[in-house]
Amino acid sequence: MRTMSERGLKRLFIALLLLYIGANVAVQGDPGAGKAVWENKWSHNYMKNSKLFLYDTFPRNFMWGVGSSAFQIEGSWKTDGKGPSVWDHFTHTEYFRFNNATADISSNSYNSLDKDLTALESLGVTFYLFSISWPRLFPNGMVGSVNNKGFQYYNTLIDSLIQRKIIPIVTLYHWDLPLALQEQYGGWSSEAMIDIFNEYAKFCFQAFGDRVKFWITIYNPFLIAWHGYKTGKYPPGQKENLAAMYTVGHNLIKAHATVWHTYDRQFRNLQKGLVSIVLGSHWIEPKNNSFNYKSFQLSMDLVLGWFAKPIFVDGDYPDSLKAQINPPLPTFTEKEKSFINRTADFFAFSFGPNIFRTLQHHLKLRDCVSLHLGRVLTWIKLEYNNPRILIAENGWFSDSHIKTEDTIAIYLMKKFINELLKAIRFDGVNVFGYTAWSLLDGFEWQFKYGIRKGLFYVDFSSKNKSRIAKSSAFFYKQIIEQNGFPVTEISQMVNGQFPCNFSWGIAETVLQVNNVFLSPEFVDNNLYIWNCSGDQKLYKVNGVTMSPHPLKCTDFSNFKQHVALVRKMNVTHYSFAFRWTQILPHVSLSSVNRSILIYYRCIISELLKLNITSTITLYHPTSSDIDLPALLLKKGGWLSRQTAVAFNEYAKLCFQEFGDLVKLWLTMNEPNINVQTSRDTYKAAHNMIIAHALAWHTYNRDYRNKYHGLVSLTLRADWAEQANPFLESDKRAAERLLQFQIAWFADAIFKTGDYPHKMREYIHCKNIKGLSSSFLPYFTEEETQMIKGTADFFAISHFTTRLIFHKPKNGTKYEMDHDGSLLRDVTLLTFPSPSHSFFPFLSHRQTHSEMAVAPRGIRKVLQWIKSRYGNMDIYIMANGVWDISTISDELRIYYHKNYINEVLKAHLLDQVNVRGYYALELKHTNTNELSLRLLNVSEPKTSVEFYNKLISANGFPLGMSRKRCPMDDKPRHCPMCVLIKEEKIFIFFGFCLLLTTALLTAIIFIHKKKQRKPY
Repeated sequence: MRTMSERGLKRLFIALLLLYIGANVAVQGDPGAGKAVWENKWSHNYMKNSKLFLYDTFPRNFMWGVGSSAFQIEGSWKTDGKGPSVWDHFTHTEYFRFNNATADISSNSYNSLDKDLTALESLGVTFYLFSISWPRLFPNGMVGSVNNKGFQYYNTLIDSLIQRKIIPIVTLYHWDLPLALQEQYGGWSSEAMIDIFNEYAKFCFQAFGDRVKFWITIYNPFLIAWHGYKTGKYPPGQKENLAAMYTVGHNLIKAHATVWHTYDRQFRNLQKGLVSIVLGSHWIEPKNNSFNYKSFQLSMDLVLGWFAKPIFVDGDYPDSLKAQINPPLPTFTEKEKSFINRTADFFAFSFGPNIFRTLQHHLKLRDCVSLHLGRVLTWIKLEYNNPRILIAENGWFSDSHIKTEDTIAIYLMKKFINELLKAIRFDGVNVFGYTAWSLLDGFEWQFKYGIRKGLFYVDFSSKNKSRIAKSSAFFYKQIIEQNGFPVTEISQMVNGQFPCNFSWGIAETVLQVNNVFLSPEFVDNNLYIWNCSGDQKLYKVNGVTMSPHPLKCTDFSNFKQHVALVRKMNVTHYSFAFRWTQILPHVSLSSVNRSILIYYRCIISELLKLNITSTITLYHPTSSDIDLPALLLKKGGWLSRQTAVAFNEYAKLCFQEFGDLVKLWLTMNEPNINVQTSRDTYKAAHNMIIAHALAWHTYNRDYRNKYHGLVSLTLRADWAEQANPFLESDKRAAERLLQFQIAWFADAIFKTGDYPHKMREYIHCKNIKGLSSSFLPYFTEEETQMIKGTADFFAISHFTTRLIFHKPKNGTKYEMDHDGSLLRDVTLLTFPSPSHSFFPFLSHRQTHSEMAVAPRGIRKVLQWIKSRYGNMDIYIMANGVWDISTISDELRIYYHKNYINEVLKAHLLDQVNVRGYYALELKHTNTNELSLRLLNVSEPKTSVEFYNKLISANGFPLGMSRKRCPMDDKPRHCPMCVLIKEEKIFIFFGFCLLLTTALLTAIIFIHKKKQRKPY
């Protein structure tokens, strides 16, 4: 008695609190209050809450459940005295529509109760939302003599749930109306159904109410009316009978209200339960800020407001429907309005494919539909007086051929539940429970067995109908155990600093070399006479040429501007690429473009004066420019060994010209990605590896002792994560992709002098099976020895993490050989990639794609490199995001802050020897628009200030723990030394002039002194 008293007081307190809240926020319930959600879609700072994944847990007493409906899973359609339902009749008579598929057996839950209970126990749910089959209790629908076998089934189910500490939430009507009521009364089109349904509900309250504390009267009345009388997809199968549709909706609302009052008046005081109705809806969002609010409101009212406003606001239909609907809606009397108003103890909400997949075009508003659960919940809060909400159905579907590996369902569940969490934490939406739909695969209404929505797989063709947990079941179990997404070391920022000699850089994708000189006389050697005839014009003197003026740095029109841009970044290093085709347009060393070399020397020298060291990449092709001299392209490009030899000669020239100024060299940028455009990917990669090795040996032999520089190449190293965390096949596919992408080049250069054994073995196995005719070339023993160890540090570029799932492929292409396919994590923030070269496994016909912001991937790839190649020096040569914001680039700040922090974790926690980080200065290769840059000429973007502060702090120090690096530890350059070296000729002549002046002055002085002597 004491326990019941405490519970009663608790419920009374909650009820009073809800009344208080409702009284104080009544203004929110005014029709149209939800407009704020659509408006905030554009004013809300999306970098703060709405688009970022939230690591947090749900409230302590949050309820986790799973749901089902009787008709879909019970089977035994005429066993043990059960009467036929309208759905039994519909599937049997409309067999052409259902292709002879019925729910006669389905998952056979009626005879498999123990299996269902075992499945529920394995999930660890708080509650089970299920429905009672009305014709199983009362075969003809009328309350009289109950069918004892049916009654015993539900009694046993409820008792078994309570025994297992699982709360039963019972739906009285989930669409399986007794056929006799349809035939005798016309079903829900008759007002007589209101009292008949009330009597059935009263029986259930009496029979089960001592154990059931949550009741659902009717499940998604919109679909009953819409598909039953508008589309004809549900029984009774009528089409475009709009008058009947609105009458049915009208009667369903009154039937629900009647049942609620019956429970409130006769059972609530004793049973202490709660009663509601499940309402479902879609969600729509404007694509821009010029949306038509009235059309959005009407779309929501046609589905949700039709039933929600009468029940939760004022007992009447939305004004938008009353003004737009033809034929007109039935009307409620003032007494009925009062009777219907507030007849729900909580808002039971369904958000899933049943509505989304069947909406007509005018409800979608030109495809403005959205699967954002969080925002529709916020809209409900504002529109319907901030109710307590139970998510009574949520989830998605898989195709029928998917058995237990429902990977996409995992990420949609993750998305929905995280959006729900954000709605609770950020918007104050009062949600107390979540129902994953559904427990089992079953008969999916008009889709028959063509889709699957269960957490447990059922083989409908088998005799025993075993329940096999899908990947989504394991994932949901994990969420329940953790009560959400708890903060972990992975999701938290770390405080600390990088070593004092850490290299902070900026990487230029393409350095635009401006060949326009400030003065034309530097490129025109002819002699001109001006104004010889008084017309103030220049006249060329034929046959006379002048010696050209030697080029100087100030002769290039964009030189000072570019140096000024780099200087603003406060970096220690600047990375850019030479252009092979500009330096040696005709391949031969006899045709060197000296003006370009001068330009490069100017940039490097001027930056050195500012203590900014240049890191040079010799070969950096882009999606629009492969940067191979035309002569080499004609001979096959990288498919020809001659290109490797020519590259070595080009590299030698660069080492010779700039070795005194450049100490970090990169032979190639992302050859493991760029080579994929070749006709024979593996052969081209083979020659590129040899070209790199030849260049490294050239530097090592001829220039290292003199210039003491380091040489490597930059490999694209995006992380590959198994898409399904519960599938070993996906784990192997992700590791295999790392082999095909990174180890493909890295093993040969850093480890063995040959390709990865697993990569060669996998291709060979596909060859044997006839799935591919790809061939991975072999290095000779001499080449192996030459290639092995030809890198002085490990350089990578990293931008994203890709989810990989195993998908066998048949074809002779590199991207098919690894049998991996991409899956997008819909919970992650994404950014547009400017070209397919950033996302290597898309069709090359695609011009752009999206990449996920997944910071922890960079730490994982650093760990992977260390474990595979030892703890060598690692430089992150490019990391960045494409942010089209003109000034306030919040996305870029978020990206760099989190990625750099993960690099710091790798350094501090994993002891990875990371030596430098270069932020990518993204610029479109086909334009000079500075709005796309990290820097802006007139005004730096906000990310510039952030990056400057980060460099000054050398990481993320905590308060007073910041360690200041002594100046001696920083790499310093001698500007005066560079000046003397660069301007030695002018300095020599200046010195000679100064010396001559001094001598002349001395001679004059001595001469004058002698003149003053007396004789």
